[in-house]
Amino acid sequence: MKTPNASLLSLIISLLSLISWATSAHTHEDFLQCLSLHFPNSNSISKVIYTPYNSSYQSILELEIRLERFLPPAPIPRPLIIITPLVESHIQAAIYCSKKHGMQIRVRSGGHDYEGLSYISYQGPFVMVDLVNFQSINIDVENRTAWVQAGATIGQLYYTIAQKSPTLGFSAGVCPTVGVGGHFSGGGYGMMSRNYGIAVDNIIDARLIDVNGRILDRKSMGEDLFWAIRGGGGASFGVIIAWHIKLVQVPKNVTVFTVNRTLEQNATKIVHKWQYVSEKIDEKLLLRLFLGKANSSQDGKETVQASFVTLYLGGVDTLLPLMQQSFPELGLVRSDCIEMSWIDSILYFSGVSGSPLDILLNRTSLVTYSGSYFKGKSDFVTEPISETGLESIWRTVLEYPEDIEMELSPYGGRINEISESGTPFPHRAGTLYMIHYGVTWTEAGKSALNRNMRAIRRFYSFMTPYVTKNPRSAYLNYRDLDLGVNNKGNTTSYEQASIWGLKYYGINFKRLVHVKTKVDPGDFFRNEQSIPTL
Repeated sequence: MKTPNASLLSLIISLLSLISWATSAHTHEDFLQCLSLHFPNSNSISKVIYTPYNSSYQSILELEIRLERFLPPAPIPRPLIIITPLVESHIQAAIYCSKKHGMQIRVRSGGHDYEGLSYISYQGPFVMVDLVNFQSINIDVENRTAWVQAGATIGQLYYTIAQKSPTLGFSAGVCPTVGVGGHFSGGGYGMMSRNYGIAVDNIIDARLIDVNGRILDRKSMGEDLFWAIRGGGGASFGVIIAWHIKLVQVPKNVTVFTVNRTLEQNATKIVHKWQYVSEKIDEKLLLRLFLGKANSSQDGKETVQASFVTLYLGGVDTLLPLMQQSFPELGLVRSDCIEMSWIDSILYFSGVSGSPLDILLNRTSLVTYSGSYFKGKSDFVTEPISETGLESIWRTVLEYPEDIEMELSPYGGRINEISESGTPFPHRAGTLYMIHYGVTWTEAGKSALNRNMRAIRRFYSFMTPYVTKNPRSAYLNYRDLDLGVNNKGNTTSYEQASIWGLKYYGINFKRLVHVKTKVDPGDFFRNEQSIPTL
């Protein structure tokens, strides 16, 4: 057995002298000793391990917490230790020692999990593995593929692709600071999804460290596990360290537009028609719709505004006749449209048009909900909502003092061509659009938190008649613990987990449970909404 060097023992002793947690100091000593014995270079341990009394612990923890309601002084569980691995063997050591000493692992790639489950655990002492140092991206222009490490953001990925080719891109989300590790494993809807599918539809290989510390690729992990991590959430099955993705062809110029219509500008009829058009229109066109409060131009009172935020993979000369034929109710005119490169459209949808492209490399500057508190939920719609139903929704939105917004993302095209069991992401044929609900507020304190949480939950309940049923479906990447949670420990039954699992995964949930049982029978990789074992 290798003996830790004197400086390392001194570090361990100094760390232990400062830690005051519910578990015994002996457990911590054993855990740190274990890490020192299994790190490839024990001298590097001080560079990648942080405890609550390290001067850098708080800044490392908060650096990629994207939701204000999880920042201190919020009374939430904090990691016992943060590990920022530099090499894959650091992750292997963290898994081995966590298993040996009864600790859980949480893995953070971007920090956007809506419930903070990449850096929070309500189920006991845990270690956070932060993949912030795993940001390598290698583009193969000739074969139109890329390897991207799980700690990179989609903004970094988009930027790197654009530096290599003006006519290649990737189909994923619009928020540049989202980490690819979680985003890809949960689905990955974005502005090109109707034409190219979502992110998981364009993943061709992966590297994953399993519960036994083995580094697996698609061939060695097998098709069942490879299927599971593409939409089933990677955190249930191991630590995903890299994705191999298929890049997509983008035209030299795309067209974007944002058109706003209030109730006084016939928004009800336009939105009603949108439901019949957006899923069937040319798949190169994605008509995203945002609904929320605005001031009326007529009397200054509050009204509801519909904002059509759109990407077309082509030029304005082709777009205008297409819109005139399929959706004349919107009244799109040439002056509404802007032609630009695909990479510039990423800046446009991020709200920073005209900024230098390297802003996409900044992991903090483009966080969607920065500076405000936020709670999100999701739904899917398979039948158009009537005009009467829409009017009822408008009245309810205006009755709420809280700012509740809805984002309607159309399906159709390539998304719906793939079988609902082709990946764990089941929301395919028959889906018209997805609804994302969000409530944001700036007032700190428990009272404001409770008031806004109650508001979005009431509104979600109000929407029940208009959305999918049996189950009422939800999108994993908009994680919502209101749907149900697992028990502490590995005691959650299939039936209990089905309460939330069927909402995210539909008919795929049972297969995910079987894969989980096979690859992680002891349920080591678990969280409040992880796939259970049989």
